[in-house]
Amino acid sequence: MKRMIPSPQSLGVVIALLAATSAGKSALVLAFVPHPPRLTATTSHPAAGLLSPPRKFVRPVGRRRGGWEDAAADALVPRAARKGKSGSDGDLVEFDVGSSKNGVNDNPARRAALEGVLQRIERNYGRGSIVKLGDAGGMVVDCVGSGSMTLGFLPQINCLGLGYVDAAMGGGYPKGRVVEIYGPESSGKTTLALHALAEVQQTGGTAAFVDAEHALDPAYAKSLGVDVDALLVSQPDSGEMALDIVDQLVRSAAVDVIVVDSVAALVPRAELEGAMSDMQVGLQARLMSKALRKITSSLSGSQCTVIFLNQLRSKVGVMYGSPEVTSGGNALKFYASVRLDTRRREVLPDNMGIRVRVKVVKNKVAAPFRVIELDILFGEGIDKMGSLLDAALDLGVVQRRGSWYSYQDTNFAQGRLNAGVYLKENKAVAKKMEAEIREVMLTAKMPASSVDPNDESIIFDDELDPSIAPEGSSILE
Repeated sequence: MKRMIPSPQSLGVVIALLAATSAGKSALVLAFVPHPPRLTATTSHPAAGLLSPPRKFVRPVGRRRGGWEDAAADALVPRAARKGKSGSDGDLVEFDVGSSKNGVNDNPARRAALEGVLQRIERNYGRGSIVKLGDAGGMVVDCVGSGSMTLGFLPQINCLGLGYVDAAMGGGYPKGRVVEIYGPESSGKTTLALHALAEVQQTGGTAAFVDAEHALDPAYAKSLGVDVDALLVSQPDSGEMALDIVDQLVRSAAVDVIVVDSVAALVPRAELEGAMSDMQVGLQARLMSKALRKITSSLSGSQCTVIFLNQLRSKVGVMYGSPEVTSGGNALKFYASVRLDTRRREVLPDNMGIRVRVKVVKNKVAAPFRVIELDILFGEGIDKMGSLLDAALDLGVVQRRGSWYSYQDTNFAQGRLNAGVYLKENKAVAKKMEAEIREVMLTAKMPASSVDPNDESIIFDDELDPSIAPEGSSILE
């Protein structure tokens, strides 16, 4: 028997019984002894044994509306019968909470409650503020071409659909997202950004360039295919001005791609107005954090891609690990959907250009951590024929035997440089090779055995949306 501390009520009953016994009189004492609200052990007090046999009280469930009396009454209800709540007349009203199977609620009461909540949310915040994911068509991620077959080019559907698996970014720069390209000096960051602007303009879109470094070369941009007459250019005086211009362009929903060159050059106004000896800690990081909080909320609705170019800095006192860090704080790392790390590997023969290694260090729309290498030719930009040749080799469209390259069992060039020159001179062969690469990539993404011809969600080559893949579009044009 467990030893428990008696309550004041039980002591009163014991005293009354002892008084009646000592007086030599037989007395019947009727008393109600409420138990503590959270008494869960077996009642073994002597006072309880005088009134009734030992009884197990279970912990009451639900809200206690009437104090100890209602709690004690709830505790006397068997656990198996406790499926509902007490009605206004004190009787136990049982109800079934319903079950959910395959996302469909079987209880009409819960469905009605959910519909009422959804209507109230739309009434307070506007139509479309909450929808089912299957009805949210605006969340499908489309892509902007990058100008390289291996890095990512405009797919025939979208990034999350039947895009090309061997493109490093899964199809291209995602629309409505933030992209960061960083790396050391002379590693091709601005070249990649200018190719994205050229790809957008070729499809009839509008592009903007925020030149915070004041270092844009119009002649080089024109040689990469950028329409300099239609390109929107801004050279802001401060970081606040640059990010405010980006915010207004995004909210206008009239610009497709915005390039900010670069984050390290976004100088806060307080730093410009202060002296050289002033210590402003974290000004640029707070500026970037606030700007990204404002910009990302309107990016999805405008389907605009913002590409931030960033520089590298070295942390002091790092003994283990990489001391490299990007400027502007950590906010851009989290808000960016795609982050590209560019590194210069070598200089091409005859000083024709450089070979760049691009690593996708973050990708929220496709598989990350893919690494590709591409050639950047001085005055021409990305070597598209070299990227086409690399993609053909990876997929087996072109075979390499020693130093000879063969296509359809026919040797056409010796050496990679000569193979690129051959493809430049024979546009018909290059386009045929590109079409075969697209077909192989699509087959690798969706095997023929798993394709259902009656599935309306799959878009085949003969029924492509012209707005996504214009007729006759090619990475070589």
